[in-house]
Amino acid sequence: MTALLDIADLRCRFPVRGRKGSFLHAVDGVSFSIDRGEAVALVGESGCGKSTLARLVARLIDPDSGQISFAGIDLVAIPARRFADDPARARIQMVFQDAGDSIDPRYTARQAIAEPIRGLTRQTRAGLAARVAEVAALAGLPEALLDRTAHQLSGGQKARVGIARALGPAPDVLILDEPTAALDVSVQALVLRLFDDLRRELGLSLLFISHDLGVVRLLCARVLVMYLGQIVESGPAADLFDAPRHPYTQALVDAVPNPARRGQRLRITGDIVSAIDPPANACRFVGRCPVAIARCRSEAPMLREVMPGRQVACHL
Repeated sequence: MTALLDIADLRCRFPVRGRKGSFLHAVDGVSFSIDRGEAVALVGESGCGKSTLARLVARLIDPDSGQISFAGIDLVAIPARRFADDPARARIQMVFQDAGDSIDPRYTARQAIAEPIRGLTRQTRAGLAARVAEVAALAGLPEALLDRTAHQLSGGQKARVGIARALGPAPDVLILDEPTAALDVSVQALVLRLFDDLRRELGLSLLFISHDLGVVRLLCARVLVMYLGQIVESGPAADLFDAPRHPYTQALVDAVPNPARRGQRLRITGDIVSAIDPPANACRFVGRCPVAIARCRSEAPMLREVMPGRQVACHL
């Protein structure tokens, strides 16, 4: 089966102000794919490059190199400045972390939801009104709230406006950049259930960016673990959580409170390798890894398959 979204060796660097010739390697050789109707999580601590990768896939910024293939379309061939007007724009939508920041405070919920539909699809006035009502209902947003502005809505209601906005152009892929991070735990569960319902009902593919493994468990069948711009482990969520293979993944899993593992946590300390001009001939986790060997300091591990569906970048 051909993947709906296929990412190959994607790279993005940013020049460092005040340090001529130095670059921050935000995304450095990332490859993965997502099938139609699949929910894939991208996890890692703050600063590892998750949001930059999301913006690359959403074509909000251009990569330095690599491929982004969507339904057979080479998206890298379309510059980000032109992608907003390309027909493919409607098929890849993004839900941002703080829905309130992505809604014009002058707009009602109805106007905010209508804006991307009007810009990316051809609709009559009646068709636009019907589509707004349809996606608002899909997002669980009552009709009575559609004429309120953002400051009149709760956090959960604003999150639903953001979801309805993303659903409006009828996308195939939703990129979710920590969409529940600003919500109360009880509201998080409702929004996550909504995403899963939408995936099942509409056949949506989801790329869910998060640093919260507890949240990821509720939504995603497959997980990609990112560290300093690179994928260090990937595999089915259940397998990865039950038996993490990379020391960094193990530390992430151990950080999730679990009374059954009391006293068994792997703690990481030490110095973080800088993402500014990182060494090409060493593991980027070596300064914090409790099991590092000499080889880790002289040879960068490649992401390789260690069993069907499981990939790990670790010499051990």
